[in-house]
Amino acid sequence: MAHYRVRIEKMKTKKFLIFLAVVAVIAVIVLSNLQSKREKAIKVSVEKVSTDDLAAIISASGEVKPKKSVNISAQIPGRVIKIAVEEGQIVQEGDFLLKLEAIQYEANAERDRAFIRSLNAELIKAEAYFKRDERNLGRQKNLWDKQLISREELEAAMAQYDISNAGKDAIIYQIRQAQASLKSTLDNIEKTVYTSPIAGIIASLQVEEGETALVGTMNNPGTVLMTIADLSVMEVEVEVDETDVVALEIGHPADVQVDAFPDRIVSGRVTEIGSSALARITASEESRDFKVVITLMDPPDNLKPGLSASADIITAERKNVVAVPISALIIKEDPEDRGRRGGEQIEGLYVVGPDSRVTFTPIIKGIMGELQVEITSGLEGGQTIVVGPYSALRQLKDGTLVKPEAKSEGE
Repeated sequence: MAHYRVRIEKMKTKKFLIFLAVVAVIAVIVLSNLQSKREKAIKVSVEKVSTDDLAAIISASGEVKPKKSVNISAQIPGRVIKIAVEEGQIVQEGDFLLKLEAIQYEANAERDRAFIRSLNAELIKAEAYFKRDERNLGRQKNLWDKQLISREELEAAMAQYDISNAGKDAIIYQIRQAQASLKSTLDNIEKTVYTSPIAGIIASLQVEEGETALVGTMNNPGTVLMTIADLSVMEVEVEVDETDVVALEIGHPADVQVDAFPDRIVSGRVTEIGSSALARITASEESRDFKVVITLMDPPDNLKPGLSASADIITAERKNVVAVPISALIIKEDPEDRGRRGGEQIEGLYVVGPDSRVTFTPIIKGIMGELQVEITSGLEGGQTIVVGPYSALRQLKDGTLVKPEAKSEGE
């Protein structure tokens, strides 16, 4: 009997252990399922919204040029017989520069003068004939009035008068033509001597004594003898993309850095904005550039034309405004327009709440800085926003649980 009871007790113990094992397995399975269903937080970089000073900047590159530069080109063909200046020499307005050979033009002038003298002698003779025929016509009219001559004799006198008058006028016209030719020749003689039209420096001298200067034609440019530049006012001519030029205005300040002076920033102001795009170099260019001129305020004394330069043009400035990193901006499709082709898009940020869950908040932007953007509406100082990384921003939705981390310097 006792042996039977012991056996029963062992069976009960075995069943209890099996029950406990089954319960343990079920518990493990349940816990495992709960663990697998537990929400996984996305690691993100966050920042607190703060205020800062911002400046909208358009960067462009170009080269230094003088405000006033004059190319001295050949106005008439001729051989250069004398050059009185050197490249880099400072000249004043009216200073003698160079001279072309004028022998042919002087000979033409003497020919025209001789022809005019000959015509003047012919004119004296023609005027004498005219006066003679004029007096004869007067006598013939008196005789006609007295019925002493025939009609034919009167008409002959009138015809001779007209011939003499026309001959005199023809010589007068020839004299005027010769005088015009002489005036043109004298002008050509004056054009053999070149003087400086402005005060400045000889920026380039492109001819030597003995060379022949040629006049430009429709298809071939004429010989540029030299270039004179007024270095008292220097400019930087840059090319600005079509997407940026619309934001520029005359008077915008600019910080200019000349490559030859890496440690110096030169202040300037926009003084000219091109009204039409520059001609394309190749047909494959998609964007168009516009010429923008920046006048330098206090350039270095040894600044030279042709030096490469870059400019940061400040189009707008804001002090103590709400600013966030540009990388934090997200563009989403408007839920009300979802599914509609060409629906509107909303720009905003993900704001982290106290429960570490994010909410998409639409914003209105102000000016764009180099790395930050002004927020004029939608945010308040002190809020925490997600700023990266980009791979995490793509995964976020309203209510997503995040694990905030401090933003690293590399992001």
